[in-house]
Amino acid sequence: MILRDYLSLFTLIDALGVVVILASWLLIGWRIEHPGKAKPSVSILMGEYRREWLRKMTERSPRIFDAQILGTLRANVSFFASSTMIAIGGALALLGNSDQLRGIASDLGAERSPAVYWEIKLFLVLLFLANAFLKFVWSSRLFGYCGVLMGAVPNEASDPKAIPRALKAAQINIFAARSFNRGLRSIYFSLAAACWFAGPWGLLAGTVVTCAMLWRREFASQSRELLMQVEED
Repeated sequence: MILRDYLSLFTLIDALGVVVILASWLLIGWRIEHPGKAKPSVSILMGEYRREWLRKMTERSPRIFDAQILGTLRANVSFFASSTMIAIGGALALLGNSDQLRGIASDLGAERSPAVYWEIKLFLVLLFLANAFLKFVWSSRLFGYCGVLMGAVPNEASDPKAIPRALKAAQINIFAARSFNRGLRSIYFSLAAACWFAGPWGLLAGTVVTCAMLWRREFASQSRELLMQVEED
């Protein structure tokens, strides 16, 4: 089949759904990471707490507590990276087995569609999963950098290098968390992309639900309200 034959398998609504999900993925990610000053996202608010955490670390001795927190963060990233790799392997195995794809088509009442029709839809899911895996791997590496910088912070809080190095570690920690959050968003959108198997309207509906869920968690959740509460000195 040539490209024209492949495209003829899909409708304009299919094309619209693909454009919408890709644009939504990029736009909501940008908005979460670049919110207005009047309404910061949970990710931005947590970034400030990460800085405060590593400032306070300079006053603690020993720093076992801080090492445990960093270890937990890295463990979470490793778990999602491993899970995403398994999901990618499953999707690739499905691509190599046309009989299973035809079985999916039969279950969805579209057994007359060729296997390549379903393979193209599966590629969209794989795109998001692959991006998630790469983000998780980079996040894990950045948390490793953060650990090295934390180890380089002098034990004496009065040392002039203590706060600057702690703030460097905090910024690397924020970068690592940003990559982790990007990976999570890609997983959410991979689930939305899987809705394409139910048709183009399913893809659009899945995209809307995913965006609404991400928006609520970042800008209208109870956890955000708690983080926004003014603390008394």
